[in-house]
Amino acid sequence: MTPGSGLQAGLKNRHLTMIAVGGVIGAGLFVGSSSGIATAGPGILLSYALVGTLVVLVMRMLGEMSAANPTSGSFSAHADRALGRWAGFSIGWLYWFFWVVVLAVEGTAGAKILEGWVPAIPQWGWALIVMAVLTATNLVSVGSYGEFEFWFAGIKVVAIGAFIVIGLLAVFGVLPGVHTDKASFGNLTSHGGFLPHGPGTILTGVLLVVFSFMGSEIATLAAGESEDPQRAVTKATNSIIWRIGVFYLGSILVVVSLLPWNDPSLAKQGSYVAALNSLGIAHAGEIMNVVVLTAVLSCLNSGLYTASRMAFSLGERGDAPKAFARTTARGVPMAAILASVVFGFVAVFFNYAYPDTVFLFLVNSSGAVALFVWLVICFSQLRLRKIIQREAPEKLVVRMWLYPYLTWITAGFIVFVLGYMLTDTKGESSGRTTVLLSLGVAALVVVIAVVKQKVEAGRAPVAAVEEPEKVTTG
Repeated sequence: MTPGSGLQAGLKNRHLTMIAVGGVIGAGLFVGSSSGIATAGPGILLSYALVGTLVVLVMRMLGEMSAANPTSGSFSAHADRALGRWAGFSIGWLYWFFWVVVLAVEGTAGAKILEGWVPAIPQWGWALIVMAVLTATNLVSVGSYGEFEFWFAGIKVVAIGAFIVIGLLAVFGVLPGVHTDKASFGNLTSHGGFLPHGPGTILTGVLLVVFSFMGSEIATLAAGESEDPQRAVTKATNSIIWRIGVFYLGSILVVVSLLPWNDPSLAKQGSYVAALNSLGIAHAGEIMNVVVLTAVLSCLNSGLYTASRMAFSLGERGDAPKAFARTTARGVPMAAILASVVFGFVAVFFNYAYPDTVFLFLVNSSGAVALFVWLVICFSQLRLRKIIQREAPEKLVVRMWLYPYLTWITAGFIVFVLGYMLTDTKGESSGRTTVLLSLGVAALVVVIAVVKQKVEAGRAPVAAVEEPEKVTTG
């Protein structure tokens, strides 16, 4: 296959729309919400609202920068320009690391569901099959990734939409054929109050739900391969508010209204499955397992795409091997995809061989990367707004609200959340462990970036002096 001339505009507007919508709905919403409900009770709604507001503000900043300069490197490329090469290098590689670890986590989660359906194939076999199929999809063309994600996201959106409608009908007592004495908005306050464990659990809930929002930014990376990047970024940014409001707050409100927050079935079956089962709907658990599997496959698909495009961007900027920036005739960065999936396969192996040591380290050391990314987006926007206003003000088609005050408030809240995580010392995956390990990995990457930058700066003058001599002696 002949080398290509870079990434191609293979994503259609309908692909970008569903990538933007589905990117917010991660498997974490289906799987992880029960632990948040157990911790904060109905008050978990405030935790989701706080993090949702944070994501809306960060996406607004990212939308401003990406609409002015759509690129496959997204916030890493913006950080490169705004804060320096070291920042683009560091946050790019940390983000890549985050997603290849996610590949292993989601691959294992999907394999567990599939093994339950077809036990003849072992769990590691299913993980291998799932990752191999999605790798092949990504290697064909960006259009095939977009098509898969269009249907994956579509199933998630329809499922959550149906769940909200059915749940609200049950709460109002007008769902045909269903009679439940548990479904009521009274569940929000009647079992120990709205905040049964006190207001402090709102922040504890924030720590539990913050990582389920990672993926909102995928649309800005994908926009670089769309027919109209500026329009795609603007649309994705403007729609983030209703997407988070409906899919997160709406569905969680239904869950804590259908069942008391302390109902043991929430922890045993998962919040969405337990909520549906409480209505006596036949095969509700199996239906929701299909939806969760779809969410897992969607996350895997997007994770591989996102990691490979970040690696491609790093390769283009000289911050990764040059092979990462080469594309096939179909505009696919094959080396970047294969490098990402190889690390993912290795991480899957560690998950089976060393789940409590090596893999636990990988998960914990990438856990706070989402917050680091959001913080870098804040500081990049503070600098880039001034540059764009000076050089090309007509490109500011998306503007951050109340600049620069709201940007500083957002950055302050992210720092506060990181600080609060340091007070969480429970368990092997405590907030403190996650922040300290993530900071350690981040510090290592920053040191490599600074050393690399100094080495390159030292070579530049030498090359400039030597070049004329080669010409004259030739």
